[in-house]
Amino acid sequence: MIAIDGPAASGKGTLARRLAEKFGLAHLDTGKIYRATGLAVLEAGADPVDAAAAEQAACHLDVARLGDPRLLREDVARASSIVAAFPAVRAALLDFQRRFAHHPPPPARGAVLDGRDIGTVVCPDANVKLFLVASAESRAERRVRELRERGAAAIYDDVLQDMRERDARDSERRVAPLAAAPDAIIIDTTLLDADEVFEQASDLIARHCARP
Repeated sequence: MIAIDGPAASGKGTLARRLAEKFGLAHLDTGKIYRATGLAVLEAGADPVDAAAAEQAACHLDVARLGDPRLLREDVARASSIVAAFPAVRAALLDFQRRFAHHPPPPARGAVLDGRDIGTVVCPDANVKLFLVASAESRAERRVRELRERGAAAIYDDVLQDMRERDARDSERRVAPLAAAPDAIIIDTTLLDADEVFEQASDLIARHCARP
């Protein structure tokens, strides 16, 4: 069981997918279940700051929607960060994440989950815990490139401001804030490309698997 945490655009999603493929693990991008909740709130015509609407959406989450391309929209990303701060939303989605981690779909040999509170709350018993960090500026640059590659308009200053606001919400929320577990291994991806991060993480996991 591998837990990967970190702020937005730190590279944890890309890393988790590659590690899952390399080691035969099932992968769950937990950010998508919060994005799906945020999208459901928006589709219902409600405001993401409406705690009751957010809880209703979380309790009726349709996992089939985790592949919906609309989850990649920036307004959905902002909504997901807002609804994720509500304790009732996090409680509704916690059991789903833990079931996936402890009982991954066959033939997976285990699971890798990435998010904000995997190593601290969802899977405190994970075999390997990684926490990715990077400067807000470098993460904003990555997000701008990602958005433009999708054909979306993106202004660096706006994306950077949104990134900082999201970091503050994630780190300062009362329930399950973004934080590294005491036993997590920190990887700073500011000056690393995806391949370098993957190599570091793969070596760490391989060494763990080789232990008697």
